[in-house]
Amino acid sequence: MDDDITQAVLSRDEVARYLRGGPGLTPDQAHQQISAYLEELKTTQRYSVYRTLKHPLYPILRKVRRHPEHVELAQAATRSNRVVYASNHKSHLDYLVELLVLDDHGIRPPVIAAGINLFNGAMGLLNRHVTGAIPIRRNSRDPAYLATLRAYVAELVQRRDLFLYLEGGRSYSGEFKPLKTGLLQAVILARRPDVVIVPVAIAYDLVLEDQALVHQGVKRRQRRFTMEVAEMVRYAVGYESRAFVTFGQPIPLATIDPDSKRDLVMLKRRTRDAIGKLYKVLPTALLAAALRPSMPRQHLVDRIDQLLDTLRLTKANLGVETGRQAVEQATRPLVTRSVIVVEGDRYRVRNRHVLRYYARTLTHLLNDSSRSNPTH
Repeated sequence: MDDDITQAVLSRDEVARYLRGGPGLTPDQAHQQISAYLEELKTTQRYSVYRTLKHPLYPILRKVRRHPEHVELAQAATRSNRVVYASNHKSHLDYLVELLVLDDHGIRPPVIAAGINLFNGAMGLLNRHVTGAIPIRRNSRDPAYLATLRAYVAELVQRRDLFLYLEGGRSYSGEFKPLKTGLLQAVILARRPDVVIVPVAIAYDLVLEDQALVHQGVKRRQRRFTMEVAEMVRYAVGYESRAFVTFGQPIPLATIDPDSKRDLVMLKRRTRDAIGKLYKVLPTALLAAALRPSMPRQHLVDRIDQLLDTLRLTKANLGVETGRQAVEQATRPLVTRSVIVVEGDRYRVRNRHVLRYYARTLTHLLNDSSRSNPTH
């Protein structure tokens, strides 16, 4: 299949223009450059081996209880369509949890698009030759690379389902980031009439690497994935969480014009809105959004009830119905994680940076509410 994709990519108009050479490049040099990019993008998914990965990873995965929602939508979509999943990105566990949910329900495995920092050392061999992940140079501005990537993804869509994280990386602030259009445009360029986007949202009570994310703040450079894995193992001590994976109604692409910038922008907006609405509003996020530096329990319950009333206006995917339920379910995890302290009837902030991280996971929903209710 790799040879077929390579030939198809090289024959695409956008790539062929670069093959003719350009400023500072001969045709031979251009061909070598694009061939090197194609070699980098090649991936193989050995599904039988991939499925066994859950066993060596059991010490971490057993700490995460998977809760799929509306998975029947993905099952139905794969029966008659080429499917491109578009998800938010919270943790390095996402790659495992979301694809295991698909596997648990007998849904054919997609190819994942992942940052190139996940392709170092042994993890790189695993991602390239077992899990079937495509390495993406997220910060590249090389037009030859971008043209090759778009063409490769467009050709891959002709053959396989894809799983994309269109934010371009994990959120370091907790907020649902704006989506990037590069890979979305590549999917449209496949010009395959049966392609649909299935929006997916993943939410955790606690994100495994929450403290590492907030300490790093604004991401200035990509670290080696092996370093991040070591960090995750350290933070896994005492860690437990639910992971809600929620699937949405498929978004058809048959009427999208690949050459229309307006269509691309509207599709990006529709996809982001769909993912945002699917995102499970969990007790930890509600408590984090409501808590002030020091607050009596009943005042906290009342503030969460007000938040829930606001979120209902946006038709948010609520995990609890009352402030009392949220406080009862969120207190122990956040205390255990050293994010808050409870002294008698009073709640205090212990780690304001991590608390703010969880509070910001609801920003996109609360902003939607303020736009729909401008007088409030």
